[in-house]
Amino acid sequence: MAEASMHHYLIALGSNRRHHRIGRPDKVLAAALLALAADGQDVLAVAPVIETPPIGPSLRRYANGAAIIASPLRPDALLALLKRLEARFGRRRGQRWSARTLDLDIILWSGGSWHSPSPLLIVPHPAYRTRDFVLRPALAIAPHWRDPLTGLTIAQLHHRATRG
Repeated sequence: MAEASMHHYLIALGSNRRHHRIGRPDKVLAAALLALAADGQDVLAVAPVIETPPIGPSLRRYANGAAIIASPLRPDALLALLKRLEARFGRRRGQRWSARTLDLDIILWSGGSWHSPSPLLIVPHPAYRTRDFVLRPALAIAPHWRDPLTGLTIAQLHHRATRG
């Protein structure tokens, strides 16, 4: 496929529940990246996995990471693929911020911004600018990527979110 038809995405990965065959959450993230590649997505860069405290009612710590992928898919089609992948890994829809085997989110897209009502998809991800568990892994692989709405780089957003 011609490079001109490829889109680049920053994907956030998270897990805080063991998978019965794969094991620990960090292993789940590695397996998810292999599954993305097997589904035809080109994984260009992978951030080191970090461990973070949960948001909301879950008591389990998270393994969080990020990846840059190249894909011929538009954002809505990629979201459908990510949701199918989450389901294959045992993700069940339920309480917001509950424990999950796999969480995959589109954070940024080389095409700028995107909004679709069904399924609900907003790119850039509405909450990522203040979330260290997204920005820290993203900083390792995409420090110069710019938010299309603010014009700020990942490095600048991370600095703003973590200065104290």
